[in-house]
Amino acid sequence: MGILEWAISPLGQNVPIHIAWFLIWVAVIAGMAFLVVHAVYMRYFAGEKEFAGGATPAQAAQLPKRVPRHSLAARLFHWIMAAAMFTLLFTAFLPRVGVQFDWVTYHWIAGVVLTLSILFHIVHATFYMDFWSIWPDRADLEDARRRVQRFLGRTAALPRKFAKYPLENKLYHGAILLTGLAVVVTGVCMMWRVRTLFFPRNPYLFSDLTWGLMYVLHGLAGVSLITLVIVHVYFAVRPEKLPITASMIVGSMSREFYVQEHDPQRWVVEPVLDPEQGMADGD
Repeated sequence: MGILEWAISPLGQNVPIHIAWFLIWVAVIAGMAFLVVHAVYMRYFAGEKEFAGGATPAQAAQLPKRVPRHSLAARLFHWIMAAAMFTLLFTAFLPRVGVQFDWVTYHWIAGVVLTLSILFHIVHATFYMDFWSIWPDRADLEDARRRVQRFLGRTAALPRKFAKYPLENKLYHGAILLTGLAVVVTGVCMMWRVRTLFFPRNPYLFSDLTWGLMYVLHGLAGVSLITLVIVHVYFAVRPEKLPITASMIVGSMSREFYVQEHDPQRWVVEPVLDPEQGMADGD
């Protein structure tokens, strides 16, 4: 059983037309398998986290009671993107597993919302946020090496506490970036094959082979997003991650969680004169 489905074009070419739909279940099973394996590891094998450095008691006393993490604009982007993503996944794959409805219009509208939200995020992250905070740096890689060595029982220095985003968040961001861009670019092109408000339908814009490859890439990225979304939701509801999830709702996290998990040298938070003073949400 191949992972692609093929057809003969009017010109007699054997061209791919889309992915094999059993890959939907492969993606679901992969996501659930990751969930089970990670949960078992955390429950029975993961030891207490040990870190080097971190905030001193004097530094902690100068931090605001609530440490700002996500601005209102960043939070709105996240939840709009999430709504669009779930709508795209449901409208794309439910008909393939037997739930029939008129899905095309809902799908392309959600695609437009996702595209606009990503364009907004690119501008917002580039000019109004710390653009490099979400990308792996040398410290992340060095600490990852230390964790692996210690996990294998070898002697290694303690890893440092995290910056604003731990390495796993940064790697996930890279994966979702690649799959999301693949879905958006191919999806925008595929809108020429349906009737929308933006431009006239033109199924002859590309050759049959190009259309086929585009559908294949769109499908592969789509099923990959099933696994990525399962993993994302899983980590969002894990007890130790709930303060991070809550910060995507209220915009901030407690001073205690920041001190426990983050290195003030890697994620600098402006101190306040009164440690009980609250702060407005911000990046």
